Amino acid sequence: MKTIIDIARAAGVAKSTVSRYLNGGSVSGATREKIEHIIKQNQYVPNTFAQSLKAKRTSIIGTIVPRLDSYAVSQTLMGIDDELRGRQYQLLIANTNQDVEREIEFIYDMARQKISGLLLLAAQVTDRHLKAVQECNIPAMLIGQQHSDLHSVIHDDVMGGYLMGKHILEKGHRRIAYLGVTEQDIAVGVRRKEGFQRALREYGDCDVRFYTSGFRMNEAVAAAELLFEDRIPSVIVCATDNIALGVMKAASLRHIPIPMGVSVTGFGDYEVTEIVHPALTTMRFFYREAGKLAADNIIALVNGEDVAKVSISGCEIIERESVDNLPEISIK
Repeated sequence: MKTIIDIARAAGVAKSTVSRYLNGGSVSGATREKIEHIIKQNQYVPNTFAQSLKAKRTSIIGTIVPRLDSYAVSQTLMGIDDELRGRQYQLLIANTNQDVEREIEFIYDMARQKISGLLLLAAQVTDRHLKAVQECNIPAMLIGQQHSDLHSVIHDDVMGGYLMGKHILEKGHRRIAYLGVTEQDIAVGVRRKEGFQRALREYGDCDVRFYTSGFRMNEAVAAAELLFEDRIPSVIVCATDNIALGVMKAASLRHIPIPMGVSVTGFGDYEVTEIVHPALTTMRFFYREAGKLAADNIIALVNGEDVAKVSISGCEIIERESVDNLPEISIK
């Protein structure tokens, strides 16, 4: 059975009754049970896009992501999908390949498809993003970033940076390098570093230098090469696990052992960080849970319910083998 007409004939009801049932309208209990049984028996899947041509609002939540080859993004999407399916909503994904122009275009494109709400995983939020959301008049929510004009679900990047800073200091490291990303990315480029610097200020006596990398592993390898030419610190704190893996590769190419020659840490707790050797000490963020929370929040916004402006997902340090335990030595 492929159409509403087929379902209606089998149930012995009007097509409008089946349509009303599928759209959450009022249908008698006996009729509802009969339609549900036939739909399940025949594994009927409503054509959501066809329904959207007639409906003022669909059960589709649009999600715009910067890339698909990211552990954080894929885990977040799985969390979003889990929650939406359980709530009878569908997920529509648009990938921008880290192109801001495409992000703006997709906001308008999704609005034309009559989505109910929008989830946006963006590295930065510009005035053009805000204008597009406002003009499209769609409930919208950020994931991973924060802006005063929009609702958001964020990871506790400041606390993550602070806990990682405390961890390496407690391990005796004082000759430190921090390999971050551009500050255009507020969450990763600014807030993680802010938390890390707070831990350093509390201790005081440290020799720390800051460097910048791109997000991709090959960019991290190149950045690490420049870092090693500058000096070899006792520990390199990397703003993401991808960057940490790039640093580990660069260290291997220079025959610098980890952690005896240099310790390395990351952020994210990607699956691969547990199986590389040595296993990577990292900061775990709960991406899947954050995706579920964002999906729950956007549905609430769609239904006109009150939602906290900012929802924060926690973090925890995962201690493995990539950080050496040094005797505490004061810098001279």
